[in-house]
Amino acid sequence: MNSKIPRVLAPVLALLLVTACGSMAAKRNPRDETLYNYVSAVRWSDFTAAQAFIDPETLRTAPMTEVEIERYNQFQVAGYEVKSGSEPSEGLYEQVVELRLVNKHTQVERVITDRQKWRWDAEGKRWWLVSGLPDLDAR
Repeated sequence: MNSKIPRVLAPVLALLLVTACGSMAAKRNPRDETLYNYVSAVRWSDFTAAQAFIDPETLRTAPMTEVEIERYNQFQVAGYEVKSGSEPSEGLYEQVVELRLVNKHTQVERVITDRQKWRWDAEGKRWWLVSGLPDLDAR
């Protein structure tokens, strides 16, 4: 009886392996890829890397100061949860994210809501964060 178990399981295991490899090989669309990379930067509290996602026009009109950058570096991200997402029109994407931040100096956690606005740059073939980094004073 034991010799039949591998014969029965072999096709099932092969199917699972092919399915797993196929899903890993599936390419994300540009928006999902950008959001994934942005989440990775923020989730690891790498706000310097997260700045690379900000729309150049947003940075031009409201550049980040060294004091603002240092303030971001005071926080460790303890949680990042997307609460909602919508596409109000083609080339625009908005999402609401709950961020859990821990102050590195006081170890006090706070929860903020980040309302992100993204736009598609057809020429550059990429998504840009128009709303900027999370507002640390938001509630």
